[in-house]
Amino acid sequence: MIQTAGWIDTALSSGPEIEAIGTLGPAGTSSEQAALYLWADRGLGGPPGIRLYGTYEEAGTALREGAVSHVVIANAYASVHSFYMDPSLRFAGAFLFDTPDYGIAVSPGHRIPDAARIATHPAPVALVRELLPDAYSVAEIRFATSTSAAAGQARRRETDLALTTRPAAKAHALEFISRTRPIRMLWSVFTLADPDS
Repeated sequence: MIQTAGWIDTALSSGPEIEAIGTLGPAGTSSEQAALYLWADRGLGGPPGIRLYGTYEEAGTALREGAVSHVVIANAYASVHSFYMDPSLRFAGAFLFDTPDYGIAVSPGHRIPDAARIATHPAPVALVRELLPDAYSVAEIRFATSTSAAAGQARRRETDLALTTRPAAKAHALEFISRTRPIRMLWSVFTLADPDS
């Protein structure tokens, strides 16, 4: 994975210490990998303090309730604006981070029909057409809450294929049938707003 140094630090260095980071789960998401990157670069050290939630909004609630000190959100997320506009939150910074490789994956032994049902998170849906091998077409796209949840759908054979990341494919014992590639992405970090400012 190629990384690009690139930090926008508005309150990461001067704000609260990074004690625990909330982001989108389950294990294997690009968000988890971005949180691990933030922890390795700016965290307290020791075992990673990463907490995974079913949605970014649940991670935001955990931040407001004090369960985490920071939240990491992909700027590709359609509702990221709600975090920027929330007066109880403070934009602490942003960083560039390449996602793990994305690809089209299948559960071993599953016979893929010519027109396949494909699970994906909404944000990278354009990659389906780019990465889907020519032998297949799209019968249906089913949206999942994360790349890992999409992999779970393919593992349970609720869909024929999943657009997912390499860590999520591994966690769900899927095999790639396409080439893979990362996405260069900007990630935003939020903390609680200072009530005195």
